[in-house]
Amino acid sequence: MKMMKIQGKPSLSVMLKASAAAVCALGLLGGMPAAHAADPLQPDPELEAVTLPAPKPSWVFVERGFVVPGNAIYDTDTGKMLGLVEASTLSDLALDPGGKAFYVSESIWTKGWRGTRQDMITVYDANTLKLKTEIAIPGRILIGGRKFNFVIADAGKTAYVYNLDPASSVNMVDLAKGKFVKKIELPGCASLMPVTGVGFSALCSDGSLATVKTAGAKPEITRSAPFFSATNDPIFDNFGYDGVKQQAVFLTYTGQVYTAKLGATPTISEPFSIQAAAGVAPADTKPLDVHWYPGARQGLAYHLGTGHAFVLMHTGEYWTHKESGTEVWELDVAAKKVVRRIPLETPASAIAVTQEASPKLVLSTEGGEGDRSALLILDAKTGEQKFKLERSGGGVLRTLEP
Repeated sequence: MKMMKIQGKPSLSVMLKASAAAVCALGLLGGMPAAHAADPLQPDPELEAVTLPAPKPSWVFVERGFVVPGNAIYDTDTGKMLGLVEASTLSDLALDPGGKAFYVSESIWTKGWRGTRQDMITVYDANTLKLKTEIAIPGRILIGGRKFNFVIADAGKTAYVYNLDPASSVNMVDLAKGKFVKKIELPGCASLMPVTGVGFSALCSDGSLATVKTAGAKPEITRSAPFFSATNDPIFDNFGYDGVKQQAVFLTYTGQVYTAKLGATPTISEPFSIQAAAGVAPADTKPLDVHWYPGARQGLAYHLGTGHAFVLMHTGEYWTHKESGTEVWELDVAAKKVVRRIPLETPASAIAVTQEASPKLVLSTEGGEGDRSALLILDAKTGEQKFKLERSGGGVLRTLEP
């Protein structure tokens, strides 16, 4: 018998009937009605430790934020919480493309927020959520709410961890051997995208796209011509990325959409306005002008199979990029056309889409800290709400990709 606290409500604890081999995976059993699911943080009389199946495309991983550390796993088919990947505050989660492990890039101190600092990649078994190993790294940036600070490349063999110690750099880690390889200095650049057979790319403060060839003793870094203004119209750092097709979809604060074909020599498209694609006036940077603008902490989700982007939009002035979205705009990127607008009853601060043939949208609504916001699961084709999970929203949302 093992005592375990349910994350998000420290005063609650339950006795888990399980062997030592499976005590880390929480399975919430019992039905949840559509659209008004029961509070997933309340104890269930049938709660017990289980072994999880192989990760499924219907799963979503929810970063619980500052108050409740860890990444909760929900199945969008059932609205049930399946487990929680342990993680410290300001950590980053990455998913093994082979479905065998969950990786957490994190920093801890021996005495809470003081003492000896330790930076590492922590590896958890995807079925039991048990700790497998820890890989020490020389440092990492301490910031939350970013999808592309920690990425997995080379079919799960390599990891890249963004660092700021004392300047921009990237830690390269061999996951197969479980060891740090080297630190790559990358001044003025961040937001990492794996590039197959090359290394990775990153967005830079001068408006360019850097590409880093990691093979050899000394990395080779090249940069594109500047294509956006980080001062006047920055790009959101939670963008769309397709690792299979090696493509990225970038969105600026005013709603300009860029696409990039990644590679040793990347190509970047001319931009178009998402507002014009919806048949409304394009936004600008003029003070006091009111338009539709993209925003939120994680305002864009990209469905790889259809090439459609789902963007959280709101009305306001320029520099309201942190405002939550009151509508979801579905953008056919190739056709440069908004094909659907979904009004939201409650503004959403983050959005993700499952990579299924019939995808679901996952929205984290407003509500302060993560355990006071809700998680909404919608049918992406109809906009119909399937589940509302109270006190289950949070920070970054992640779904499994091909």
